[in-house]
Amino acid sequence: MKQAFDVTGMTCAACSARVEKAARAVPGVADVAVNLLKNSMEVTYRDGAEPSAVASAVEAAVDKAGYGAAARVPTGQQAPGAGSRAAGARPVADAAAEARRVRMRLVVSAAFTIPLFYLSMGHMFGWPLPGFFVGDANVMTFAFTQFLLLLPVVFVNFKFFRVGFKTLAHGAPNMDSLIALGSTAATAYGIYAIYKIGIALGAGDLHASHMAAMDLYFESAAMILTLITLGKYFEARAKGKTTDAIAKLVDLAPKEATRLVDGREERVAVEEVRAGDVLAVRAGEGIPVDGTVLEGSGTVDESVITGESVPVDKRPGDAVTGATVNSTGWFTMRADRVGDDTTLAGIIRLVDEATSTKAPIEKIADRISGVFVPVVIVIAVVTFAVWMFGGSTLEVALSHAISVLVISCPCALGLATPTAIMVGTGRGAACGILIKSAEALETAHDVKTVVLDKTGTVTEGAPSVTDVMPAPGVGEERLLELAVSIEGRSEHPLARAVCDYARSRHVYPLLVEDFKQVPGEGVAALVDDHPSCAGNLRMMEARNVAVGAFAEEARRQADEGKTPLFFAQDGELLGVIAVADTVKPSSAAALAELKAMGIRTVMLTGDNERTAAAIQRKVGADEVIAGVLPDGKEREIRRLSEQGRVAMVGDGINDAPALARADVGIAIGAGTDVAIESADIVLMRSDLLDVPASIQLSRATLRNIKQNLFWALVYNAVCIPVAAGALSFMGLNLNPMIAAAAMSLSSVCVVSNALRLRGWKPNLPKVPTGAPASSPVEGGDPGEAADPKETPDETPNEKEIAMEKTLHVEGMMCQHCVAHVKKALEGVEGVKEAVVDLGAKTAVAKLARDVDAEALTRAVVEAGYEVASVE
Repeated sequence: MKQAFDVTGMTCAACSARVEKAARAVPGVADVAVNLLKNSMEVTYRDGAEPSAVASAVEAAVDKAGYGAAARVPTGQQAPGAGSRAAGARPVADAAAEARRVRMRLVVSAAFTIPLFYLSMGHMFGWPLPGFFVGDANVMTFAFTQFLLLLPVVFVNFKFFRVGFKTLAHGAPNMDSLIALGSTAATAYGIYAIYKIGIALGAGDLHASHMAAMDLYFESAAMILTLITLGKYFEARAKGKTTDAIAKLVDLAPKEATRLVDGREERVAVEEVRAGDVLAVRAGEGIPVDGTVLEGSGTVDESVITGESVPVDKRPGDAVTGATVNSTGWFTMRADRVGDDTTLAGIIRLVDEATSTKAPIEKIADRISGVFVPVVIVIAVVTFAVWMFGGSTLEVALSHAISVLVISCPCALGLATPTAIMVGTGRGAACGILIKSAEALETAHDVKTVVLDKTGTVTEGAPSVTDVMPAPGVGEERLLELAVSIEGRSEHPLARAVCDYARSRHVYPLLVEDFKQVPGEGVAALVDDHPSCAGNLRMMEARNVAVGAFAEEARRQADEGKTPLFFAQDGELLGVIAVADTVKPSSAAALAELKAMGIRTVMLTGDNERTAAAIQRKVGADEVIAGVLPDGKEREIRRLSEQGRVAMVGDGINDAPALARADVGIAIGAGTDVAIESADIVLMRSDLLDVPASIQLSRATLRNIKQNLFWALVYNAVCIPVAAGALSFMGLNLNPMIAAAAMSLSSVCVVSNALRLRGWKPNLPKVPTGAPASSPVEGGDPGEAADPKETPDETPNEKEIAMEKTLHVEGMMCQHCVAHVKKALEGVEGVKEAVVDLGAKTAVAKLARDVDAEALTRAVVEAGYEVASVE
């Protein structure tokens, strides 16, 4: 079980390291991930631990370490939808509130620091000062006024002192400790100087009092606090921008819904919608929750979820997703998933969880931060001692020591990784790429091999029958009758394709008993008390069914990219039915892009080698591994992992073990819930081009993290020696004010560099939207797509395309429309193939014989579109 905590008091990576160490030491805690950017902590409890008791112990441990922790209410105990909204809204609200608080402190600090600086430094620049501040007689007024101007600055920024000295007392100093020590030292020296002025005035030594007044250091203390606060303000504003992605996701959800109750409409808050409610959605309205269209139709813009700009037509029975927008039309829908179960809530939760995890590279910063502040304090003490024993004045030694304290910046180290990860995952979500963890985001950059499941991933995963070949003496109707009977019990997509084809020919199933599936071969059953089986050639050989010339025909079909299914009864072959799938339009381009990125591509399929080779030729995979049974995919991933990091792309239940075994599991968004749960990255658009895009995003994010860490580390490595006076012999020194400004600048630079990722865009080849569907490819795995129909009793002359008719179709909006029109036309008797062009709004029907234009028009109209003309 995991529990989220809100943590207070953290200001730098040293703080987060201390909080993590304290929480990890609590009995019952298995793992801890602290997020400095979001001031949060996620604790994983050990099995058998009592959550409430461990949570209380964690809070106590963090409090003892000098910070505050409060457990959040578990999602299951909140109102529906509250968990996802809170997860998304909390970083946004926290960032905004922090920016307001820091702005107030900055305004007050500046209001007193500016006159303090003018008063203390005016004589150096010849600035005019009131007479009661000028002259040896007014030196005490001059000094004490500076002290009074400093007090409000210290008061509004007292958080630095409270937290800094508290953590120092607990033996875990942080960035606030450095600021507190530096400004306290400057203030203490200024007070010491006031006493010197008073003693000198009492002795009548005006020269000594004047010299003491020139080294008050009150302006340094004030400027340190003000400049650090200025940096914190810019940092808070920049942090707020890193939460933009989550804020936009939260704002996508409609606030109200129109619910139908007894035929009446009522407006209700989305939180009041329950599963099973019937909702009405008008044109221009956002869809409140996930559900199913009941009546009516609409064109839905799903770009907020999938990143795909082309609207999708929705009709009764189609699924709709919450937060998408109904551009045109009107429909009613049944609410299926509400509250925290909606797709949008899941996306918000995934983005929030991803930004709460740690990338492996962040461990470098954690190790450094754990010792950084104590080392800086030691360096400051050594610097003070060296200058004092070297014969310098107390003022010079103190100035160098204070500069070392305030220029050191563990804050930049702590922000280097989480800022980049938050912006990167948010940018990925905006592009339809959901990254579940920071570790996956980092690991993906170093992937050497991408393994792709074939069906539903490389191919469309929508099969249909292309050839029906009865054995000699067997009629087509008898073959189809056996096929629809035995395949009707199977959930395999190939089986569904065969059944759909049989029913379209008005052939219906017989009595089926003792049905069973044979892994890797097919299915078997008693059909009307006759032993029957359907499957591949391996099944026929196992049952001693003579296939004769059909073995050669099966090889020919495989060479053409089709899957031959053998059907036998009473030990005799009744015939072969071929089914085909189509390669997704973007598959070849995606594999080519991966190859250009230096990544090897391997395709896994349960098809035979001949069939698999045909797919390989179409998509350009570097390697294909054929004949892999479901339990063999995980084994192949394990073997390939020995050669370098592997990413697995899949969509089915049988891909889940392989997705989990791979270094990075990538699930197609249209895949099964099991596959999505097992994956590290989810592609909402189900487009293979998002695979190279994911790796490009990973590389860009990791490059940004390395830049941030380089800047933070090099900054400290260079600036600390300079602040200590290592270059004084060259006349190069840093006073505490400049050191404070430089420290603030480093954090702002790190966050600003991370924000550059907001402009990231994938560099991918263009795939023509209106391109005709790819030619058929081999099946074998579940889910293959349709291709032209050929009836087996046609002669070679009849198989030639006799003529073509071009229909000008109105109403097509996307590739779903293209598929609907194509399917409708190919369902007309005599149509060999339909090629639909979305851009030209045309559908070319290739005919085996003359088909009446009215029949073609009627098929398209029944599919929900209009035909302007037929040529």
